[in-house]
Amino acid sequence: MAMSPRKRARLIRAIQYAVLVAAIALLVVLADWDKIQQAFFQLDVARAMFPDVITVALVNTLIYTGLGFVFGLALAVPLALMRLSSVAPYRWIAGAYVEFFRGLPALLVILSVGVGVPLAFGVILDKYVSLMIALGIVASAYMAETLRAGIQAVPKGQVEAARSLGMSSAKTTVSVVIPQAFKIILPPLTNELILLTKDSSLALFLGASIAEYELTQFGRVALNQYQSLTPVLVAGLCYLIITIPLSYLSRYLERRTGGRKIKTPESTELGAAA
Repeated sequence: MAMSPRKRARLIRAIQYAVLVAAIALLVVLADWDKIQQAFFQLDVARAMFPDVITVALVNTLIYTGLGFVFGLALAVPLALMRLSSVAPYRWIAGAYVEFFRGLPALLVILSVGVGVPLAFGVILDKYVSLMIALGIVASAYMAETLRAGIQAVPKGQVEAARSLGMSSAKTTVSVVIPQAFKIILPPLTNELILLTKDSSLALFLGASIAEYELTQFGRVALNQYQSLTPVLVAGLCYLIITIPLSYLSRYLERRTGGRKIKTPESTELGAAA
């Protein structure tokens, strides 16, 4: 006798729970918890990382991320407007910029700015400036497309109403379109902030003094010093202190904006990364 769909669903769910319980039991039995504790959970090593992991590494990570985000957003606004321009060369330039920097790994951009520019032009850049420019360039390519999609998502009636009141095209864009577009794109912008937080870890390839360490570099140095993976775990937890609240903020903003989606490759990628 064939089972009803409800009974079949219950059976499948029971099997799934059984597999989960079996996997957990197998892990508990087979894992060498003494070795795991020695590798990841040495409390004396974790204590030795404080307070520097917070006052230096976490603070620098936030500074690098914030500088890159602000600089990237400042670049993204004109790029998005150029992408929507009626002047074809503007669209071509902005499109080439976006496609070029979306296609490059962030590490190459950071090395080009932090190492290549000083070698090529003899200009010594402060590490904070180098990372601001490099992270901002990478972020602007993604944010420009997100902002462009947000501008296009603003109802045309809003633009027509503003123009009927005598506003110029430029004033309508600045006063009406861009503010409404930002409300739409706040969730993906928050996700971009999460990605930048993780990309700031690439700063370790530029070298730094102790006062300039971010979380990944701080964890790597401590890993070599203590020969334990506990510093990596502590650094990872510090990243989660930043990224988990941002993920909740993104979902909150999405609910506040009515869960409105904008269809861009960037928004899909950023949403998946969150």
